[in-house]
Amino acid sequence: MTTSPRRAARLSVTLAATLLTASTLTGCGVFGSPDLVIYNAQHAELLDEIIPLFEEESGLDVELRSGKDLEFANQIVEEGEDSPADVFLTENSPAMSIVDNAGLFAELPESATASIPEQYVAADRAWTGFLARSTVAMYNTDSMTEADMPGSILDFALPEWKGRVAFSPTGADFQAIVSAVLELEGEEATAAWLQGLKDNGVIVQNNLVVMQSVDSGEVDAGIAYHYYWYRDREENGTDSDSSALHFFGNQDPGAFLSISGAGILASSEHQAAAEEFVTWLTGTEAQQAMAESYALEYPLNPDATLNPDVKPFDELEPPEVDVASLNGPQVTDLMTAAGLL
Repeated sequence: MTTSPRRAARLSVTLAATLLTASTLTGCGVFGSPDLVIYNAQHAELLDEIIPLFEEESGLDVELRSGKDLEFANQIVEEGEDSPADVFLTENSPAMSIVDNAGLFAELPESATASIPEQYVAADRAWTGFLARSTVAMYNTDSMTEADMPGSILDFALPEWKGRVAFSPTGADFQAIVSAVLELEGEEATAAWLQGLKDNGVIVQNNLVVMQSVDSGEVDAGIAYHYYWYRDREENGTDSDSSALHFFGNQDPGAFLSISGAGILASSEHQAAAEEFVTWLTGTEAQQAMAESYALEYPLNPDATLNPDVKPFDELEPPEVDVASLNGPQVTDLMTAAGLL
């Protein structure tokens, strides 16, 4: 069937209008180039939930690439100035230090850090924290009481805990905890602790399995972060109904707060959009949205409030740790030497 010149002209105008409308709605060009590329090592489910809020408010189109902390950090270092990433988000701060030490971050604007307490912002202002997770020990309530729990996370390396405490050494979560022990206790004490855990602990696949192992009574206790237990309790309690949380407090390494970080790559060709995103991420609206999400992680903006069933942030008593000095590569070396990696 042939198309008349007049009909062809109408089709051409309609197609052009459609492409223009699509470009306006998505905030990107006709060929679909995003306004912002984010390398995301935080939980993909969380960012999938909040990124549409930013897109709707800003009119910008975001491409989210999700992966793991250290893998993305090393990839960015390898890519250097050719990295397509505009923003890097992590679950734990040691990965931020890798990129920062390579000099690949741009200094954040005041607007991006104004609402975050100073101790959670890198001293060089290369990146800022935006969420936190508290280290905890889960314990089985059929075999243990709060009074039976150790005073320090370091005690889990003692022979009396042989076969009784689970942990997952291969994930970035546990490695961030080790980085805090290293910062607070030094290399020799950290190496001894890791060897004790290797000799006496029970190695499992991930933090969910830690929680399940504790709840089922396979082990008496386990090392993880707070939100796994609270999430399960909020959903149905299937993997947490026979367990409770022990918060170490007293500035013990076991009260370490792992900080999720956000930084803008100096090589980004979309600096204004990147600054707008990080400023939004640390602002009250986004922080409250994350606090009300499934994640149950602690927002770092004091104006945002978390679920009241979760232990209040101001009661955690974490140790004072320079989040920008945590040494991921040295942790990996120590864990490898102990046979944990």
